Amino acid sequence: MTATPDITPDAFDQVFRAVEGSPLMHRLTAEAMGDQYPAEVQPFSSCGWWLLGSFVAALRIGPGDTLLDLGCGRGGPGLWLARALGTRLVGVDWSSAAVELSAARASTFLPEGRAAFHRADFAATGLPTASAHAAISVDALPFAPDRDAALREVRRVLVPGGRLVFTAPQRKDREPGSPGSWEARLVDAGFTVESRALDPHHHGYYRRLYALWREHADALRAEVGDAVTDDLLAEAEAITPLDVRDALVLVARR
Repeated sequence: MTATPDITPDAFDQVFRAVEGSPLMHRLTAEAMGDQYPAEVQPFSSCGWWLLGSFVAALRIGPGDTLLDLGCGRGGPGLWLARALGTRLVGVDWSSAAVELSAARASTFLPEGRAAFHRADFAATGLPTASAHAAISVDALPFAPDRDAALREVRRVLVPGGRLVFTAPQRKDREPGSPGSWEARLVDAGFTVESRALDPHHHGYYRRLYALWREHADALRAEVGDAVTDDLLAEAEAITPLDVRDALVLVARR
């Protein structure tokens, strides 16, 4: 989802449950993502194969380490990465539906005891200090009511040298490191910015997805209901901001 950060947990709950039970939503997402679609992950985000590969390369963790997934959603990217890297996974989301659905999917990726999920605010995860060796956030940090507090919380729970790898939009006319930029926010939170890349697949994927949502609006209403479909179509009508935003993949070290 690329909606505005003021969306409520209840709205997320409704969307997550609708997506989980909708074959049409999964089919349209796969069609829009094309050969970038990681079928096992079943993403409802921009998380295709290119992004998963970028995360693997940037995280630099391995067996015995703990990976934090901030805004875990339905759990797919974090679970896939934890299995690929041999780590333990801790998922945090402010949506109770997300936590429930992620926990239900865990056994298809990881042995029992290797994954835990709980509901919490991004700025107050409840996790011990220096308890995670790396953290990811896929299309989630922009939804934090207080982005700076969320970044400070991630730094607190990371071990020294641990990396945060996340996706976020940023206006094309905002210079990297300028006030209000993600780079400046990271530095202010105590991170060192290691790299900044553009996701070459993001905008094309969302343009195709939005077109498919509009094309199949009646079928979506029949499958996921009017309220969720109205939210999806409202997001699709806001496609113009894609033209003025970059889709960033940022790597920062504690």
